[in-house]
Amino acid sequence: MKRILIADDHEAVRSGLRAVLEQRADWAVVAEATDGGKAVAAAIESRPHVAILDFSMPRMTGVEVARRIRDYPLQTEVLIFTVHNSGLIAQQAFEAGARAFLVKSDANKLLLAAVESLLQHRPFCTQSCVNDFEREPGADGGYHHELTARERLVVKLVAEGYSNKGISAILDLSAKTIEAHRAAAMRKLEVGSTAGLVRYAARTGLIVA
Repeated sequence: MKRILIADDHEAVRSGLRAVLEQRADWAVVAEATDGGKAVAAAIESRPHVAILDFSMPRMTGVEVARRIRDYPLQTEVLIFTVHNSGLIAQQAFEAGARAFLVKSDANKLLLAAVESLLQHRPFCTQSCVNDFEREPGADGGYHHELTARERLVVKLVAEGYSNKGISAILDLSAKTIEAHRAAAMRKLEVGSTAGLVRYAARTGLIVA
């Protein structure tokens, strides 16, 4: 049975998510939380496979909860759930250790796919999420100023062990385009191997070393 935590301060949202998730017979919502502090406590107690965290919660944002989950560490994949279709929030989520970002308006059609992806330890990023990264250059505060937003995403996924073909499937881009972004990133960062990209990703917080 796959265990899922839902953290959102609106009961109607939690009920709606539970109804969608429990369409799967082998998934169970084992804990709910109404604020960030309770979400951290619930994650420690229930040790869920997936935590669905609202970005805007009392006491602590979903991104802050994601950092706490990463720091313990728990073997929990994190999905940040928000009404804001924001590249900045998506980037903050990924850098905090989340591996999926979903806008609430997309929940009915994409929630199950996002959770399924996390259960397979694969990131989930829709094309709209990629587009939002690209609309907010420089939002990272200068940590990755050498790279474009899409190059950052490709480097992150390379560092997590994905092949060009795998990244192509995740981002819905051709393998040739992925190779071009990867080559551009290596040229800008002056690294000559995948190991160099991994070191960069770990140093700048794109992945947890």
